Amino acid sequence: MAFELYGMLAGNVSPMTGENVKPAYGGEEEAFLKKVVTPIYDVIWREAERSKRGQSKHSQWRNYDDLNEYFWSVDCFRLGWPMRADADFFSLPIEQVREKNGDNKPSNNDRWMGKVNFVEIRSFWHVFRSFDRMWSFFILSLQAMIIIAWHGSGQPSSIFRGDLFKKVLSVFITAAILKLGQAVLDVILSWKAQQSMSFHVKLRYILKVVSAAAWVIILPVTYAYTWDDPSGFARTIQSWFGNASNSPSLFILAVVIYLSPNMLAAILFLFPFVRRFLESSHYKIVMLMMWWSQPRLYVGRAMHESTFSLFKYTMFWVLLIITKLAFSYYIEIKPLVGPTKAVMSVRISKFQWHEFFPRAKNNIGVVIALWAPIILVYFMDTQIWYAIFSTLFGGIYGAFRRLGEIRTLGMLRSRFESLPGAFNARLIPEGEIERKKKGVWGFFSRSFGQPPSNKEKEAAKFAQLWNKIISSFRQEDLISNKEMNLLLVPYWADRDLEQIQWPPFLLASKIPIALDMAKDSDSRDKELQKRIEADRYMSCAIRECYASFRSIIKFLVEGPREKKVIDAIFSKVDELIEHGSLIKTYKMSALPSLYDHIVKLIKFLLENKQEERGQVVLCFQDMLETVTKDIMTEDDSSLVDSTHGVLDQHYQLFDQKKLDQLFASAGAIKFPISPVTEAWKEKINRLYLLLTTKESAMDVPSNLEARRRISFFSNSLFMDMPAAPKVRNMLSFSVLTPYYTEEVLFSLQELENPNEDGVSILFYLQKIFPDEWNNFLERVKCSSEEELKESPELEEHLRLWASYRGQTLTRTVRGMMYYREALELQAFLDMAKHEDLMEGYKAIELSTEDNKEDRSLKVQCEAVADMKFTYVVSCQQYGIQKRSGEQRAQDILRLMTKCPSLRVAYIDEVEQRNEDRLKKLNGKVNYFTVLVRAVPKSSDSSEPVQNLDQEIYRIKLPGPAILGEGKPENQNHAIIFTRGEGLQTIDMNQDNYMEEALKMRNLLQEFLTKHDGVRYPTILGLREHIFTGSVSSLAWFMSNQETSFVTIGQRLLANPLKVRFHYGHPDVFDRLFHLTRGGVSKASKVINLSEDIFAGFNSTLREGNVTHHEYIQVGKGRDVGLNQISMFEAKIANGNGEQTLSRDIYRLGHRFDFFRMLSCYFTTVGFYLSTLITVLTVYVFLYGRLYLVLSGLEQGLSEQPAIRDNKPLQVALASQSFVQIGFLMALPMLMEIGLERGFRTALSEFILMQLQLAPVFFTFSLGTKTHYYGRTLLHGGAKYRPTGRGFVVFHAKFADNYRLYSRSHFVKGIEMMILLLVYQIFGHTYRSAVAYVLITVSLWFMVGTWLFAPFLFNPSGFEWQKIVDDWTDWNKWINNRGGIGVPPGKSWESWWEEEQEHLQYSGKRGILAEILLALRFFIYQYGLVYHLNVIKENRSFLIYGASWLVIVLILFVMKTVSVGRRKFSASYQLVFRLIKGLIFLTFIAILVTLIALPHMTLQDIIVCILAFMPTGWGMLLIAQALRPFVKKAGFWGSVRTLARGYEIVMGLLLFTPVAFLAWFPFVSEFQTRMLFNQAFSRGLQISRILGGQRKDRTSRNKE
Repeated sequence: MAFELYGMLAGNVSPMTGENVKPAYGGEEEAFLKKVVTPIYDVIWREAERSKRGQSKHSQWRNYDDLNEYFWSVDCFRLGWPMRADADFFSLPIEQVREKNGDNKPSNNDRWMGKVNFVEIRSFWHVFRSFDRMWSFFILSLQAMIIIAWHGSGQPSSIFRGDLFKKVLSVFITAAILKLGQAVLDVILSWKAQQSMSFHVKLRYILKVVSAAAWVIILPVTYAYTWDDPSGFARTIQSWFGNASNSPSLFILAVVIYLSPNMLAAILFLFPFVRRFLESSHYKIVMLMMWWSQPRLYVGRAMHESTFSLFKYTMFWVLLIITKLAFSYYIEIKPLVGPTKAVMSVRISKFQWHEFFPRAKNNIGVVIALWAPIILVYFMDTQIWYAIFSTLFGGIYGAFRRLGEIRTLGMLRSRFESLPGAFNARLIPEGEIERKKKGVWGFFSRSFGQPPSNKEKEAAKFAQLWNKIISSFRQEDLISNKEMNLLLVPYWADRDLEQIQWPPFLLASKIPIALDMAKDSDSRDKELQKRIEADRYMSCAIRECYASFRSIIKFLVEGPREKKVIDAIFSKVDELIEHGSLIKTYKMSALPSLYDHIVKLIKFLLENKQEERGQVVLCFQDMLETVTKDIMTEDDSSLVDSTHGVLDQHYQLFDQKKLDQLFASAGAIKFPISPVTEAWKEKINRLYLLLTTKESAMDVPSNLEARRRISFFSNSLFMDMPAAPKVRNMLSFSVLTPYYTEEVLFSLQELENPNEDGVSILFYLQKIFPDEWNNFLERVKCSSEEELKESPELEEHLRLWASYRGQTLTRTVRGMMYYREALELQAFLDMAKHEDLMEGYKAIELSTEDNKEDRSLKVQCEAVADMKFTYVVSCQQYGIQKRSGEQRAQDILRLMTKCPSLRVAYIDEVEQRNEDRLKKLNGKVNYFTVLVRAVPKSSDSSEPVQNLDQEIYRIKLPGPAILGEGKPENQNHAIIFTRGEGLQTIDMNQDNYMEEALKMRNLLQEFLTKHDGVRYPTILGLREHIFTGSVSSLAWFMSNQETSFVTIGQRLLANPLKVRFHYGHPDVFDRLFHLTRGGVSKASKVINLSEDIFAGFNSTLREGNVTHHEYIQVGKGRDVGLNQISMFEAKIANGNGEQTLSRDIYRLGHRFDFFRMLSCYFTTVGFYLSTLITVLTVYVFLYGRLYLVLSGLEQGLSEQPAIRDNKPLQVALASQSFVQIGFLMALPMLMEIGLERGFRTALSEFILMQLQLAPVFFTFSLGTKTHYYGRTLLHGGAKYRPTGRGFVVFHAKFADNYRLYSRSHFVKGIEMMILLLVYQIFGHTYRSAVAYVLITVSLWFMVGTWLFAPFLFNPSGFEWQKIVDDWTDWNKWINNRGGIGVPPGKSWESWWEEEQEHLQYSGKRGILAEILLALRFFIYQYGLVYHLNVIKENRSFLIYGASWLVIVLILFVMKTVSVGRRKFSASYQLVFRLIKGLIFLTFIAILVTLIALPHMTLQDIIVCILAFMPTGWGMLLIAQALRPFVKKAGFWGSVRTLARGYEIVMGLLLFTPVAFLAWFPFVSEFQTRMLFNQAFSRGLQISRILGGQRKDRTSRNKE
């Protein structure tokens, strides 16, 4: 291929044909597509078909990774050029070839390539295989700690005793065994990739197993010879190999040799540059070494960080591990050793059940029951320590990054003076600005002086940027007009003022206060001066008002005589100001009356009407009189003299007649003013505001969101960020948003249609955002909702207002379009000349119509912005929606028309036609990926605006583009249309802010700096602000949890831990880096379910570098109802289960050094495994107790401390409940809120969360994560779950909740409840009450939560009418027959079939695991049967056999009745009824007999139920797992009937308490209060939202 290209470029002549070289594939149309792209695409398509939409096992089809990695090896040259059609890359697996040939003869072409380099097999062993170093470390530490605690004093120092040290050395034998396990696992799990492996790789696998096996033999043998008098195991070995004298040196030597690779690895770890050299070296010996340590792969090399980074994360983990091991040793392991020894020494002879091993030594069962929970917690609690350490370190790092320095309006005011300096230093390109000081001092001080007032340019630039932000607030309705005026800085800088003009909200009410002070001050001038100068803003306000007033008066007065008088007065005042003796000289108490005249004058100037000229003249005369008579002193002779000089000698200044004539003549004053310029208007308005705003503007802006944004933005300017380049020099970037069929823009109908509670979206939004609704009405100049519906334009405004508060595409597009606006403004500030700058950006916006020059400047700014920014929304269905005339397509088109630089990419399907264009071909469809934009508006404004789109590109595809997961494929087809160096991936539920968009060019500069001294960043992480927290308490928990992850969590991951990946949304990719390394999203079905994190894995493995930046944020919406949150968590847990199996995690686990591997584990897969272990701990503990109670061992050992008061066990269960109630989430959350909003706020929020039952929510979500993560690893079944991003204030039906949580929570909750009940009934006579309560309270809490949380968090979940409706609905659902085409929501049978779908695709191992897990349900019956009063101390095995007879009998009767119903109920109705009656009577008779004769008690009946119910459930589970066999045997119908019975019982169990509580009205009130507290605190009556709107409606309808 290369030769051919060279030949064509050089114009060579082919030696074969004597003609010029031509390409192998050339000449015809679409040659490259047909001959090169399509064959490779077909392979991908066929493999996707084999995956059966992701339901096949991963090992049976090649995903994108396998196909991609084929090209990493030399094998790919076998494809040849031109490509050979029979190459193994294209070959099909055997079964597909047979289908093609149509016979059963195997063809020669059955060499299916198989998997490449790695096989994803469903198994929990992947966790051990990927992170074997970590597990080995923990297992060896545990072994060493148990040995030290068991022998000797239990002090760690005793390890230095010879005999104990020898015992501890046995850990190396364990290490060798683990190493062998790892090597064998590698072989087993990679077996299906053997076809594609080279000989060297196979050899390496075999040698690894052989060498590991050799060590497993060598180490124990040499170890046996270190002892003089060997005990058990060592003696056996010595008897095999002969009794030589003991030689410890041999074992030590073996250990040293065994450890030598680890020592080498440690040296390489300490000196990363050595390892970097070795990995790129080509010396044979080095290559051999590297071949042994890691397979030669294209990825995963040179991932080392700088020495300083290495030091930081090593210190973090060393501290953490020391803390964890010390805690485990002193609190859990050491205290348990004594009690364990005591238990082992007791002999128990009396059992309460039929004991199979009555002579077993050491009570081994009890020891296991005691130690199992402790050991599980030992493996899990590192996660708790990680949460604690990450909170501390994350908090410290956050403080050093200057987070939360400005978090309230008060803080903003106090630092506002340095804000213009910060603006100019951060957001204006350095050129004229001097470089900032570096070094430690520079870091700690970071203060920006205010720009000196003569720097007009900088003040002007600050004004442009600040006003742009404030007007965007107004556009978004966050502030009212009045607040906007108070926040704006003058656009048109006033040249006459010698100082900065602060926004009026800082100066408001200062003048009236100063006047009051002046009025009261008689001659205490010094004090007055002191008081004024103490308040900086007050003196600013006074100076500005004076200067402004002076310039206005001088502008207005035109008559020569008047001018002289005015000049004389002002010059005198100025002179006194300069000397600082103004207050001394003049009487200040008369100022208020002067103030009144000035205010009156300004009002006239604002109105500017001809007929008020006389009034204005009077105003002037009154002012002059006040000044000369009341304020100036009589004996101010100098002024009088000077004025006499100015005026005519003949009349006195204070002569009243002459005064009246001043200002009265025709040309004396300029009024009315024409033309009125924008600058003049602004000046007058500002002076009016300053003089008249009486109330303090302390709470401007009043909207909480506006406050948060303005303080975050101001704070961010004081953080470290790169200097801004000029717009033309910045890196260009694109934004890409994948969109499917979500809301684009709410229609009026959607906004107004009430839900079943009578609440419409619009009503809901008005109540949640009352201030923003009022601001909106003010902006569109309407007074009520009715007025809005009068014109289509206002309706459009209303729809937009609502859509900007939902999670709609419109909101996202508006947010991203701020980037372009920001760039236009910044381009203007970069390019404008001094005059333009002083005029301001607003001026060119206003005057584009008339002025040619301004117009060209505006066009230039737009052009520069368009060069640097593009926005592509990938709407894959847009073509189909457009053809079918859907509203969504029209809304998208409207968006394009409104935002001319928006581009939409979609996949177009076109039926192929014949040459003659008449008859269509047999339905063959061509696929294209198309990019469109809105047709540009014509310059001729008379033409009507047309809503049309215009194609820019159309690219033919080889076939359908969506082969894998939808969202990543949607991104992949559109990524070719993006431009520039950066690519920001934005999701459909995000938002952006004007002020953040201004910092984008600073952020992109990060790509040009090496952050750790080793490599440039490839992904820039951004923080998010979750904006859906205000909807309900659940949304608030979720947003807090999410916020803490995207801030403190990711901050720590990026630095110091260096394992931040990509977690979805607002990250900015180095576009060229990723386009040449496999794109930004892997898209294989199922395995890449969480496609975003794989982009991070990919980047890291290919020598990328992911950073995190806190000075810029993007808005993000989250799910708000419990069902949506659960679906989202299920999706994430599914995705994590798939990651566990993936090659990326395996490679990261092996290629990272030890400590970075720990970080990687605990922040990805480990978090989910730890939650799984948490729940497992509860199970193991409860089943251990069940064994102790039912076997009678607990009674026998009741005097033992291990049973009676077991401290370590209590600690272990406390750790478990820590995780359970969301402590891991709460800690980082507290720290982050504390950092950014103050620790008092954090504490009060934390307490509020507890009151709103946050622990219930976290305990519940623990169940969700556990269920879906575990199930994915065992059986698969991971799938994308659309959560729907609406506003959830609707009531979910009981049947919906039941369907969603039945398997994940309810079944497990009931199982735990039965365990606790059994323990309650039979274990209560002998145990200390306190410990029992402490242990079981958290477990009962878990049971209650798992069973009832969905009803607790369900809006109006306890309203009687709703309960009644839910019951009828549930009854209908449970009794409906299923069948083909009946959806699971309509019938229980369909749902039940779908619920066990995962078992059909699970492998043999999955089925086996399912059956083994189901066996636990048979323990109950075995144990409980012996505890019935009826059987009187009989311990024979026959009793257990008899209990099975009872079960068989019950099942037989049920079967008979159902068969009878089918056969007899029609013809022999009466007989059938009699038989049923007889059966009932027999049952009653047996019961009465049992109670009468052997004294069966009520407790016995309850125990029977507790014993037999689980057995039936266990049989059901096994039957479902063995479905094909059960179907063959013809029992499937009976299984289904039995299952329905169980579901009905379970439904009743859940429904009864809920219905009982619904009787009491206060329960519903309490629930509403708890769910919607956020809204309540903003004065919102949610009960009106939930119930009261119907009244409004009906009254309106009557009218």
